[in-house]
Amino acid sequence: MDQTLSIFLLALGTALATGLGALPFLWMRNPSPRWIGVANALAAGLMIGASVSLVLEGQHSSLPATLIGVGLGMAFILITRKVLPDHDELSIGGMKGLSARRALLLFLVMTIHSFAEGVGVGVAFGGGQAIGLMIAIAIAVHNIPEGLAISLTMVPRGTPVWKAALYSIASSLPQPLMAVPAYWFVEQFRPALPVGLGFAAGAMIWMVFSELLPESLKESHNARLTYGVTTLATFAMLAFTFML
Repeated sequence: MDQTLSIFLLALGTALATGLGALPFLWMRNPSPRWIGVANALAAGLMIGASVSLVLEGQHSSLPATLIGVGLGMAFILITRKVLPDHDELSIGGMKGLSARRALLLFLVMTIHSFAEGVGVGVAFGGGQAIGLMIAIAIAVHNIPEGLAISLTMVPRGTPVWKAALYSIASSLPQPLMAVPAYWFVEQFRPALPVGLGFAAGAMIWMVFSELLPESLKESHNARLTYGVTTLATFAMLAFTFML
């Protein structure tokens, strides 16, 4: 099989893996406000862990470029929050108003993240078939908890599981779209990778502290529960990443 087609199909597989994060919700129905608070804390912890991993990965190439990307990512979310409407006309996944706005922000953050991951797959294949395959498999496995993070903000608020899975997969579609050109022009894409990783990390960190944690505290009415779940999820995501 042509190498370009193989890379595209592998990167498409990493995107499809994101949808698996919605599967646990097939057994969870009618969540209480307390559970919604816990869900937001879980999503926050997963995103903090992913952000730390992205910064650590980016700094191997260039710490200054990674930090510039972090700042740009935070600025992007700040500007996007001001641009997006927060009234009842906004709708996504069956949600409306502020819940839809929050879900749309998270979808944008994860989509941005996927651009960087797609470049990472293409650049890795530029270094050889074996390392490229290893990175693609690692990203596919890593995408499952990212799909869970998206689903955690959607399903407890009434979005059907199948629709949350589709949104999760859609957020990762930039991976196959970016993997092939990054493989073709690996030397041109390589310098942009730490900036992209930092951008995704900065966007997720801002999203956590401006949206997910405040919402979790509001719904759970228990700061210890919120911060405890967030901390455990962060360490679980970091441990999961390092095992890969």
